[in-house]
Amino acid sequence: MADGVKYKKMDQSYFDSRELKRHAGVWSLWALGVGAVISGHFSGWNLGLASGGWGGMCLATIIVAIMYIGLTQSVAEMSPALPHTGGAYSFARSAMGPWGGFFTGLVENLEFILTPAVIVFFLSHYMAGIFETSHDMLPFWWFGFYTVFTLLNIVGVEISFRFTVTLTLLALACLIIYWVSSLGSVDFSQFALDIKAGANGKAEHLDGGGGELFPFGLSGALKAMPFAVWLFLAIEQLPLAAEESVDPKRDMPKGLTYGIITLIISAFLILWLNASIPLGSFALSQSGEPLLDGFKVLFGDNIAKLLALVASIGLMASFHTIIFAFGRQIYSLSRAGYFPIFLSLTHSKRKTPFTALILGTVIGFVVLLVTRYLAGEESEVFVGGALLNIAVFSAMLSYILQSGSFILLRKNRPNLDRPYKSPFGNPGAWITIVLACAIIYYQLQDKSYRTAVFIAIAYLIVGLIYFALKGRHRLILSPEEEFALDHQPNQEQE
Repeated sequence: MADGVKYKKMDQSYFDSRELKRHAGVWSLWALGVGAVISGHFSGWNLGLASGGWGGMCLATIIVAIMYIGLTQSVAEMSPALPHTGGAYSFARSAMGPWGGFFTGLVENLEFILTPAVIVFFLSHYMAGIFETSHDMLPFWWFGFYTVFTLLNIVGVEISFRFTVTLTLLALACLIIYWVSSLGSVDFSQFALDIKAGANGKAEHLDGGGGELFPFGLSGALKAMPFAVWLFLAIEQLPLAAEESVDPKRDMPKGLTYGIITLIISAFLILWLNASIPLGSFALSQSGEPLLDGFKVLFGDNIAKLLALVASIGLMASFHTIIFAFGRQIYSLSRAGYFPIFLSLTHSKRKTPFTALILGTVIGFVVLLVTRYLAGEESEVFVGGALLNIAVFSAMLSYILQSGSFILLRKNRPNLDRPYKSPFGNPGAWITIVLACAIIYYQLQDKSYRTAVFIAIAYLIVGLIYFALKGRHRLILSPEEEFALDHQPNQEQE
């Protein structure tokens, strides 16, 4: 019994009750990828300014962008070759067997459940700022947003994708308004360079600006990398829509490529222009709603609130699309028996994985409540940063595993039909692995968030114990598993 797993073959009724509907074209996929990430251009990335200053954050963003180019092109090759909803789990399952597939799926599951929790955390801060509600009301904002957007994802894939395209375009329009409006107020030296290293090594405000480009040296830039990830994190979710794409072999590589180009342009514009207006890098590094604070500087409080209400659409776009992602991710692992199979049931009319969506939502909401309680006297920004670091840590593990899968598939399955080939090949995948490892290393150097990483590791260990004791004996011949077993004839079936 290879790999110590057992399979069960289900009849057609099993898959009929787990059917998805094809709808997405190339621009829907582009919107799904960009929309999933765009909230990171509104909030979260700015916390990295306290680690590296503006120059350090800029260098970190360049390094991270290189990593994501390698990753997205590797995924763009694998996704049309293995066009299943499983995404990263599917790639790893074919490359590394059921244990590797499950572990990769577990890691990505942690990323996609925690990422919307981080997003709704920042979104609730926008709402509190706009409507002047107290911080005690934040959990009510969380509950409201989770409820509304989970229901939207359950209603139907057509509505979900149309809503995604609309929100993504509105979010980009809001960013463009900000960029154009801020050009007349830019003073890079005075405002972007207003951070200095204090006696304790922490960031301090430098009156009048004109500070060093790298106030914390190269090490500061490297420590800022986990926050630069937030400018790109989650574009890799696109393969989860493979079974809802009209033509995944043609459209998936285009959606990934167009998406990463869009995000790189936006990332450097927001890094330059958000920090170079009178708000300044130091104030920005302490902000829970940096774009709202930027609008206040440019337009005053009253108009800024109206614009920030529009700006929150960017956060909503990411929140909506990553809820879509964790729904499909839980669905695919459940359909294959790695998770309890009731989680892969789809609505009889809507053909959406409603049980997976509901479970992911409940877990994300509970995690927010528990984290806020455990943080005690720590600032609200610390809560967001802790969750952000868990999401980034799990994402980096996922990237290492996906890039490793790419290398193994090229080596062990050279004849696999590949409608698209990464122009960067194995070197691009290796660069992704090295940079992802570096980001994890520098995450562990930050004592403030180290505990968050250890919590993520504990979750993964518990998951592996579950798989060892029960999960590996309950696997089902789903499309991902059957594809992988085509080249593993010795696997035992029941």
